Amino acid sequence: MKTDDFISLLATGVTPVSQATLARRFCIALLIGVAATTVMVAGVFGIRPDLAQVATTPLFWAKVALPLCLMIGSLLVSTRLARPGVAAGKRWVLVGLPVAAVWIAASYLLTTVPADERLPMILGKTWRGCPFYISMLSVPGFIAVFWALRGLAPTRLALTGAAGGLLAGSTATLAYCLHCPEMGVAFWGAWYLLGMLVPTMVGALLGPRLLRW
Repeated sequence: MKTDDFISLLATGVTPVSQATLARRFCIALLIGVAATTVMVAGVFGIRPDLAQVATTPLFWAKVALPLCLMIGSLLVSTRLARPGVAAGKRWVLVGLPVAAVWIAASYLLTTVPADERLPMILGKTWRGCPFYISMLSVPGFIAVFWALRGLAPTRLALTGAAGGLLAGSTATLAYCLHCPEMGVAFWGAWYLLGMLVPTMVGALLGPRLLRW
């Protein structure tokens, strides 16, 4: 049998995958991730008692904006990379901008206080546990996101895994904001990002194995 005939035989009866498949799988993954991490935060850590009061302040919404923007950016990147041969393009800017904004704001705030007050601003009161908690909370979302990606056809496996890990980590951080008492921009720029970096790196390492098709 000739090669062209063999390819034609393999392609017989193949129908295009529905465009709704990608959206459906990611919607399911996000719902699982958000629901699971919120339940974990409420059950394991507890919702901060002054949440209703602090939610009226712009600083709280600035804190929420960091993981929310990263979640949206990584979602857009992930949905692009989930398609074979498709690059994320300028969508990576949506990931870099919130990080840059927080670092710029933190750098400015650190310059406005005496030198001996800068380290406490960075460390806060919960720096030892924060990255670990975020990493732990990202596990359900990580599993759900990789389930979504495995049902699609990514070709840049390490990069796709990293984007999926960041999506899980940012979702976990968003839920963690319901508990976390820290209100310092420098703290978020260090420990929130470190917590999200862990699932991102794990995703990059596991992507070539778990997403191979």
